[in-house]
Amino acid sequence: MTRTGRTVHVVGVGMIPFTKPGASEPYTVMGMRAAQAALRDAGVDYGEVQQAYVGYVYGDSTAGQAAIYGVGLTGIPVFNVNNNCSTGSSALFLARQAVESGMVECAIALGFEQMQPGALKGAWDDRPSPMARFAEVMTEHQGFDAAAPRAAQFFGGAGRDYIRAHGIRPDTFGRISVKARQHAARNPLAVFRQTLTLEEVMAAPTVFDPLTRYQCCPPTCGAAAAVVCSAEFARKHGLDASVAIRAQAMTTDRPSTFDSGDMRRVVGYDMSVAAANQVYEAAGLGPEDLDVVELHDCFTANELITYEALGLTPEGTAERFILDGDNTYGGRVVTNPSGGLLSKGHPLGATGLAQCAELVWQLRGQAEQRQVEGARLALQHNLGLGGACVVTLYEKVGA
Repeated sequence: MTRTGRTVHVVGVGMIPFTKPGASEPYTVMGMRAAQAALRDAGVDYGEVQQAYVGYVYGDSTAGQAAIYGVGLTGIPVFNVNNNCSTGSSALFLARQAVESGMVECAIALGFEQMQPGALKGAWDDRPSPMARFAEVMTEHQGFDAAAPRAAQFFGGAGRDYIRAHGIRPDTFGRISVKARQHAARNPLAVFRQTLTLEEVMAAPTVFDPLTRYQCCPPTCGAAAAVVCSAEFARKHGLDASVAIRAQAMTTDRPSTFDSGDMRRVVGYDMSVAAANQVYEAAGLGPEDLDVVELHDCFTANELITYEALGLTPEGTAERFILDGDNTYGGRVVTNPSGGLLSKGHPLGATGLAQCAELVWQLRGQAEQRQVEGARLALQHNLGLGGACVVTLYEKVGA
C-alpha cells in the first residue's frame, strides 16, 4: 500500500483499439504500438526509461521482451508479470513502487493479450491448476455444470448469492449491460459500440443463470501502457505531471474466500473491500469523494457486487443505485465510462492499463464524448481470480 515515499505521476498512457480474436495484429506488434503511444503521449524517449514491467496471461516466457524490444534495445530490466485478469494493474503497481521507492526515476508498464476465441481455459493438464481450490469450493456450494464456462459459473454464482441475500430482480444485472453499451458507444477504442435495450440483453441466450450472453465480457485482443515517473523527472523533462497516483493497494485471498460459503467472496469481494479500504485510508478520502470509477465488470454480477465492495453504495442497496442512475452520467459517480470490460473488451493482460489510460484521459479532460465534467479523483479496480485485486486512486494535481 502506498503512500510512504515520493509522489508518482502518470505522464503518458497509450492504448490501441481492442478487437475480437483473430482480427488483431500479433502480440509483439500490439505491445510495441501501445508502448510507443504511451511514450509519445508522455514526450519521453525510451532511452530515458529505466525499467519495464510487462504483463500478459496467455504467452510464453519472455514474451514481454519480445514486445518491448520493438520499441528499443536499451538493456534495461524487463519483468514479465502474470496475475490473471489483474495482470495489467499488477505491472502498474510494480512500476509505481519502483519509482516511489527511489529505485528508478521513470518506468513503463505494458500489458497485452492475444487471445483465442471461446471461454477461458488453462494451458496445462498434467499439473495442479491454480484454480483447483476455488473450483472445489464452488462445486461444493453450487455444483458444477460441464456445459457452462467455468468463469461464468463463478460470477453467475456470485449473482445468485446476491439475489438470495437481497431479493433483487435478475434484470437488474441486465441494466448494467445496457449502461455499458451506452458508454462504449462514445468510445472509438471499444469492441462493442452498438447500444442494446434491456429486452435485448435479457432475451439473449443464457450462459449461466442469471447471466445472459450480453452480460459476459468477450475474449479480446489488445494492448495498453503507462509511463510513470517522479515529480523531479517530470520537471526536468517538462512533462505533463497533472495526474498523480494518490494511493494504491494490492490484496490477495484470505480464509473467507474459501470458508464463507458465499460465491461473492470466492470471486474476490473481500479482496476488493480490503484494497479499497487501504486506499481510502492512505489517501484520507472516501468513496463519496470520487468522480469517476473504472471497475472490473468481467460479468454484470461482478460490477454490481463491486459497487458495494468499493463503498459506492451501502451493502444491499446496489439495485437502487442502478435504478436511480447513480452509476452513470448525472448520477452519483460515473462507472466505467469506457464501456468497461463488458463492451470495451477484456484482453486480460492489457485490461488494468486500459483502465489506467481511461482515467488519465478523464482527469486531463481528454475523454471527449465520455468526459466526466470536472473530474478530479478517479478510482480503478482490477480483479484476478486466483487471486489478486489492485485498487488505484488517481488525482488531478496543480491548477
